[in-house]
Amino acid sequence: MKNLYVKNANDKIGKEIELFGWVYRQRVHGGVVFVILRDSTGIVQVSIHKNNVDPDSFNNAQKVAIESSIRVKGKVVEDSRAPTGIEIKCSEFEIISLAEKFPIQEGAGKEFLLDIRHLSLRSLKLTEIMKIKELIMQGAREYLQENDWHEVFPPIITSAACEGGTTLFSIDYYGREAYLSQSAQLYLETAIFSLEKVYSLTPSFRAEKSKTRRHLSEYQHLELEAAWMDADDIMKVEEELVASMCRKVSEYKGLERFGRKKEEMILNIPLQRIKYDEAIQIVQKKGMDMEWGSDFGYEEEKLLTNEFEEPFFVYNYPIEAKVFYMKQNPDGKTYACADLLAPKGFGEIIGGSQREDDLKALENRMELDGIDKTPYQWYLDLRRYGSVVHSGFGLGIERLLMWICNLEHIRDACLYPRTISRVEP
Repeated sequence: MKNLYVKNANDKIGKEIELFGWVYRQRVHGGVVFVILRDSTGIVQVSIHKNNVDPDSFNNAQKVAIESSIRVKGKVVEDSRAPTGIEIKCSEFEIISLAEKFPIQEGAGKEFLLDIRHLSLRSLKLTEIMKIKELIMQGAREYLQENDWHEVFPPIITSAACEGGTTLFSIDYYGREAYLSQSAQLYLETAIFSLEKVYSLTPSFRAEKSKTRRHLSEYQHLELEAAWMDADDIMKVEEELVASMCRKVSEYKGLERFGRKKEEMILNIPLQRIKYDEAIQIVQKKGMDMEWGSDFGYEEEKLLTNEFEEPFFVYNYPIEAKVFYMKQNPDGKTYACADLLAPKGFGEIIGGSQREDDLKALENRMELDGIDKTPYQWYLDLRRYGSVVHSGFGLGIERLLMWICNLEHIRDACLYPRTISRVEP
């Protein structure tokens, strides 16, 4: 079993250690071979001197190929010329598995790298992105546990739409039509009557034929629902949650490699809030022809968010721009809802609202929107038996990660991105 990692080598200066990993780089200079060993925690340079190792070890070092798995043993020394400031002076070099010629070469195209994602995942950049994604969820769970939220596990095979029927993936479910979940929201609402504050992390699916840099057909969806909270209450939860996630990321030492400073991840709470009406005016002043009642698309959000340095809320959207389950404001024109948008063109990361808790009002809204109530009877029952004020939201993990890591495209925020044009590998 492996007991030591590259990250531990800095604490072993002057001592002999054994490391297991993969060959990241290799070069030969006469009687010396330099190998950069990679593991899950980083890279370290290994120097193999012909006069300091047995013939088999030196021959192994000479012939080893990129991405071969190896075992090395040697003394850790400080060396300012090495990539990380330390080097392993090798005494033993063993090839565990000799790799064939690695297909990824310098300058490889993006589509090719996606075609062989199972190999390109080994890149240092993608490794760091996945670690930051893990930290995002650690920050979320810490906040949720500290504030008495209960994790639940809703199904992802559903019988009814949550966000509109045009973006549903349908499946044959033992001869019946069913769908892949767009959101766990409706199921989470059922759980608030026993657990009060609930959350889930599930994959969500949207059959949106969009090719923008921030759209996925499958993504990780962190969703919260709570009894006894109105629209203002849930916005407070949203900003506190995102602040906790960002604060956790601020601890990551490699953040600057993504053009981020630690200070940028310490959000100023409360976050700025602007009404939909004000947001429309900002976009219109920038020359975008957008009418009141429209939702923000990719281009509109890009224009709007470039005006801000931190995430911010846009609230009170028109009824015609959002979905049926939201609570109508007293003005009769808007919903008690809000989106949290990331700055500098990154756009929406959270959509949330107070939910309609009145049975008659919800039924009327469904009728106006032409929604068949039959598959939603169980959802309407929630308003028949002890309905309460309640609110919730959904956060796209990859959207948040895309902003944090300054990613050009959201596909780099996924282990295996699923888009309109990609379902392999």
